[in-house]
Amino acid sequence: MDTRFGFGTVVTASFSDAIESVIAALKTEGFGVLTDIDVAATMKAKLDKDMPPYRILGACNPALAYQAISAEPEIGLLLPCNVVVRAIDDATTRISFMDPEAVLQLVDQPGIDVLAANVKARLLRVMATISTT
Repeated sequence: MDTRFGFGTVVTASFSDAIESVIAALKTEGFGVLTDIDVAATMKAKLDKDMPPYRILGACNPALAYQAISAEPEIGLLLPCNVVVRAIDDATTRISFMDPEAVLQLVDQPGIDVLAANVKARLLRVMATISTT
C-alpha cells in the first residue's frame, strides 16, 4: 500500500486507539501534532456525506523544521509531515506517512536530502513502534 509519496502500515487497533498510539510514538521521535483535521467530520458538515473515520495529523519536529526553513524559507509549503489515520473497520486502522524524501526532493538546496533522510528515519521508527503495539 506504499506510494511514491508515502508509506504506511495497517494495525489491529480501533481508530481511537491508533490515534493515541501514533501521537505517542511521534512524541518519542520529537514530533508534535500541529494540526488535526477530522476529514470525516468535515465531509459530514460541509457535504452531508458519511465516511469512515479519517484524520490528517500535521506532525512537526521543531528542530528539524527550523533547519529546513533556515536552508529554504519557502519550504514551509511542504511542511508539516502529514500522517493519515483512517479506519478500515472497527478493529483495523491504516496509518500512512508522507515520505519526506519524496516530497523534499523538490527542494534544490544543499543538505535538504540529508535532513529528509533523517526525518524519514524517524517516521519509519514511529511506524515500527505502532506496528508492534
